[in-house]
Amino acid sequence: MGHDTDGPDAEHRRPAGLNDNTVEALGKLSEALETVERVRGHLYSMHQLVGTADFMLDEAVSLFEKAGHADVAERIQNELIGLNVIPGHWTFQIVEEFDDGYYTEFRTVEKDVRDRLAQGRRHLYEAELKEQRRTRGRPGHEARPDYSA
Repeated sequence: MGHDTDGPDAEHRRPAGLNDNTVEALGKLSEALETVERVRGHLYSMHQLVGTADFMLDEAVSLFEKAGHADVAERIQNELIGLNVIPGHWTFQIVEEFDDGYYTEFRTVEKDVRDRLAQGRRHLYEAELKEQRRTRGRPGHEARPDYSA
C-alpha cells in the first residue's frame, strides 16, 4: 500500500506549516468541546429524568389517596408536582438556555479556531496519534475504511 491509502485521508492530515504546539492546542480544544457535549447529554438526561419523576408523583398522589393519606397526597400535589427545579426554571428552560448560550458559543469558537488555524480540519491530534499507535499492514489497524469493496 502506498502512502496515499496507508495514512489519514486529506481531511485528517496536518496543513502545511501547522506546528506541533498548535496541533496539540487544537486537540485540547476539541477535547474540551467533547466534554461539553457530554455535559449537554447529561442535561438532557436530567430533563427527561425529572419529567419522569414528576409524572411518577401523579401515581404516588393517587396511591396515598387510596391509602387514606389525603393530607400527604395534597402536600405532594401542591408542593412537588410542577415545582421549578431552580428558581423560575423547569428543566426544558435550563436545556434551552444552555443550548442557546454556552453550548452555541463554545461550538462557534471551536469551529472558528479550527477554520482559522487548520483549514477547518477536525481531530488532527487524534489522527496523528492513530498513526503513531497502529501497526501498519495488520488487519484491524488500517488507517481508514476501505469503501472500494
